[in-house]
Amino acid sequence: MPLPLVLASQSPRRRELLATAGIPFTVRAAEVEEIRTPDEPPETYAGRLARAKAEAAWRDRDEIVLGADTIVVLGSEVLEKPRDADDARAMLRSLSGCEHTVITGICLRHPRGTLVDSTATLVRFAPLAAAEIDEYVASGEPMDKAGAYAIQGLASKFVERVEGCYFNVIGLPLSQVYRCLKSLDK
Repeated sequence: MPLPLVLASQSPRRRELLATAGIPFTVRAAEVEEIRTPDEPPETYAGRLARAKAEAAWRDRDEIVLGADTIVVLGSEVLEKPRDADDARAMLRSLSGCEHTVITGICLRHPRGTLVDSTATLVRFAPLAAAEIDEYVASGEPMDKAGAYAIQGLASKFVERVEGCYFNVIGLPLSQVYRCLKSLDK
């Protein structure tokens, strides 16, 4: 990678994933308002937020900034981070026994412009009892996660099946990011 990579995210999960993959980076995040416009398709929304984050953090023509945003989609409903414990319970009840899609939009802001893409992964949850949902919400883990769960954490026991990139569900589709970074070398 000829230029330094800057991660435009405070997410400890994204930092851990990049470090595990051996991709050197620094962190510089900027606040971006996350509001979906009416009738905005989920992929477009995730990509728009990823681009806004990358653009907000980009400061130097001699760097590449990676922005990312992850959402959970159940039917036509977009599940972002829960507002409170009741919202988290409602999300988990809706995911119980169902298949949903996790979409992560990524944007690489680089000296020649921007590259925006997204990855979708299907996830199926086992049916959850009310007591399981209450116990999980009481752990605090769902409160800063899209869809109110962390597949790599306590919620791992709820997941029956994953079709697609597991790392995408955690918050960053590593192989896609790596391919996109390599394409910038050309």
